[in-house]
Amino acid sequence: MLKIVLGDITKVSTDAIVNAANTSLLGGGGVDGAIHRAAGPELLAECRTLHGCKTGQAKITKGYRLLAKYIIHTPGPVWNGGGKGEEALLKSCYKNCLRLAIENGCKTIAFPSISTGIYHFPLEKASVIAIDTILTFCKEHTELEEVQMVCFDEQTKSYYEEALVSAQERGNVNE
Repeated sequence: MLKIVLGDITKVSTDAIVNAANTSLLGGGGVDGAIHRAAGPELLAECRTLHGCKTGQAKITKGYRLLAKYIIHTPGPVWNGGGKGEEALLKSCYKNCLRLAIENGCKTIAFPSISTGIYHFPLEKASVIAIDTILTFCKEHTELEEVQMVCFDEQTKSYYEEALVSAQERGNVNE
């Protein structure tokens, strides 16, 4: 089941939360910085052992001081007008995070809006890619009981809600 909620991803109680990371995995601004601050210095120490992560890929760490058992880190694409494979890379972020969640026994996972902050991916496009990718993945992988899109403001939430309604109208829903 896919839920769209307004909130702070660092306070979500799921098996895993997703960090919209940079490729170094060593912390940054936005969601990445908030997750690193909330999880504590142990997260940075573990991330140093991972030697970064390519855009569109994902790596997993412990959740440390978070309610979530795991943090799945994925560097989303920087928007460069859409001609450099950004949409495929964003889809890959969601698929790889969901795959890692299942491989690590997670039943619940929470995502932020990947790449729509400082990376400037258009929210209208990003929300549709995220919702469609999640719903398609969950149709094929029933191990996941709940996926949350945790939106940090009402505008972001409204785009994800619209994308979900559109997916339902097209019949792309996992009931």
